Amino acid sequence: MKQLAIIGPTASGKSDLAIKIALKIDAYILSIDSLSIYKEIDIVSAKPSTRELNEVKHFGINVLNPDEHFSVDIFISLYKEVKKVCEKDGKNLIIVGGTSFYLKSLLDGLSKIPEISDEVKRSVKDKLSDLFSCYEFLKNIDSEYMKKISPNDSYRIEKALLIYEASKMSPTEWFKKNPPKPIIKNLDIFNIDVKRDVLRERISKRSEKMLKMGLVDEVCKLEQKYSRLPQSMNSIGVVEVLEFLDAKVSKEEMIDNISTHTAQLAKRQQTFNKTQFKDITNAPLEKLEDMILEELNRVKSQ
Repeated sequence: MKQLAIIGPTASGKSDLAIKIALKIDAYILSIDSLSIYKEIDIVSAKPSTRELNEVKHFGINVLNPDEHFSVDIFISLYKEVKKVCEKDGKNLIIVGGTSFYLKSLLDGLSKIPEISDEVKRSVKDKLSDLFSCYEFLKNIDSEYMKKISPNDSYRIEKALLIYEASKMSPTEWFKKNPPKPIIKNLDIFNIDVKRDVLRERISKRSEKMLKMGLVDEVCKLEQKYSRLPQSMNSIGVVEVLEFLDAKVSKEEMIDNISTHTAQLAKRQQTFNKTQFKDITNAPLEKLEDMILEELNRVKSQ
């Protein structure tokens, strides 16, 4: 089984390229996109079309409801399941998407967590009825670790409390004694290199297209069904539409804001991709397909 990753900033053409390659090397696709994982968030996430999803088997898309929490450990569990399916079906795997942090987590690994008994789970669940007290308690025993966690982040507060209750160690102590181990080794990573002015133009056109496809209606339905509280409702494309619905901005300003904020995200993605990975292949979209196929053929012939 051969695995490779295709990364790049939003609107760079990753999904189309991954499908082309997958059809040529008999591969499944695992999406690393923090929004496509959610059902019902289709236009905002620029999810592949139904036709594309049927053309090649995709994983990591339409997995969670918008009010469910998504995190690195959930993604790693998903990857392990997908790898087993590929091995069983005799398929290769292409990992593709813009949330490269999840890819880095596969290469770096995560620390294991202690075994958690039902008794500890019940104890922590009872304590979480007063979230602020739990946060303050954890801050007192591990201020450095809790600096990264918001007082309202119930998911991460619960995780930290479970580690403490199960191990009787602060999270920082636990992770020092249980360092992470890589989950994937020797992965070929191909990054789409695109000029920022070209990318800005693509992003602007995509924002206009999203509006025509029914972006505002999609966000209205999401708000009515799930409220504004879930993590997914703080995403680019959702926040700007909510501002428009609140009459804070005009429709034109809304689209401009989506384009601007998406371009800012793309810039951060480009910086992350070029600084956080070793032995990465950077090339324009039009050259990458041949480069990927040549590399796969070279490895196959060895």
